[in-house]
Amino acid sequence: MTRRNNIYRLAALLYIGLICINVHAQQDLDVILKAKAYIQAGHPSQAIGILTDAIRLNENSQLFVERGEACLSGKDYSGAIRDFNQANNLTEHSGDYGLARVYAFKGDVNTSLYHLGRHLSSGFRKSEKEVMLEPAFEVLENRSEWRQFWKKDWYSFAEKSVSEIEFLASKGDVEECRSVLSELKKNYPASEEVTYAEAMINLSESKYNEAVSASLRLTAADPGNEKYLRLLAKAQSGQSNPAGASSTYTKLLDNGTADAQLFLLRAECYRKTKETDKALQDIEKYLELYPENKGAISLAGKTEAESGDNLKAIEYFNKNLKLHPNDADCYIDRGNSYFVAKSWEWAVKDYSMSLDLQPGNAETWLNKGVALLSSGNIKDACHDFKRSFNLGNQKASSYISKNCMSQ
Repeated sequence: MTRRNNIYRLAALLYIGLICINVHAQQDLDVILKAKAYIQAGHPSQAIGILTDAIRLNENSQLFVERGEACLSGKDYSGAIRDFNQANNLTEHSGDYGLARVYAFKGDVNTSLYHLGRHLSSGFRKSEKEVMLEPAFEVLENRSEWRQFWKKDWYSFAEKSVSEIEFLASKGDVEECRSVLSELKKNYPASEEVTYAEAMINLSESKYNEAVSASLRLTAADPGNEKYLRLLAKAQSGQSNPAGASSTYTKLLDNGTADAQLFLLRAECYRKTKETDKALQDIEKYLELYPENKGAISLAGKTEAESGDNLKAIEYFNKNLKLHPNDADCYIDRGNSYFVAKSWEWAVKDYSMSLDLQPGNAETWLNKGVALLSSGNIKDACHDFKRSFNLGNQKASSYISKNCMSQ
């Protein structure tokens, strides 16, 4: 009995330990996201403050890396070097990319390239495109040491091919993508790189089922791979599978991916599956970090409107208009809300304001026409239907034939 009790006690301790680890991980992610928001808002000292408090509770290499980024943002190079080195002490190579950038800013080309080489030889290494576009390295690009450094093949043929396909796919150049893929297949048949490249190309061609199938094979082999999970989520969204996509975004967040945009992407999925409370929780989480973000406020308003709370929706749209008074989309959002509430006069006013800012929006001319028609103003409504039709909106033709033949 004693032995059994000891086993139960050990199991209970392990369970409690796992809970504590998960709690710490979630707390660290929340702090890192908040710190990133402070840095982007130009407040590195506030980021340093919350990160320092978190480090006192849990010395995590990610926390030191992020505090190093905050110091770098504030041009405190000594503090950044200290934190990136401490990150390296806790997790080898985790701070090398930060150190490479700090020393580049300081003009110490040899030390910068030393740490960049360590970074590129590690599991933390960034893509060639990311490194080449890094602003910190601009001061090194004309140096002979920089040119000599890149004579070494830091990236394989497969990695360079995948990077090229990513770029071409983003431009929609599918034919050239398939040409590069053909060469990749010759050299690396049945490899993960080939599967990933094919999935990207299928996604760019809107072949969502094929992209999902390939992405699932990739994530089965490497469940925590952020790149594969992001690809899967995009493909699931395109496949009209918001439940699957929301589950994939949850995996990314549970894995500690410090990207607040994931909350908005997941909220959009929850909105489509009518899980309004979950959607609003994610949007509010994002707005805690970026309270003036137009897209997040708009999404909150639309979600409230779809849930039936039009007054709350209008509150969000009013907030957006205070923050972005010259944005046509903000007037459209509020106008649509008034439209749903059949407040035709207010809808017309907002659509008119939007069209003053963006006169080529055919859909808004149509909606304004419908609002005018509903309020009994047939003459002005027909004017708007014709404007919409002339701008290419074929839906306007039925309104014209029904209401405007005598106008």
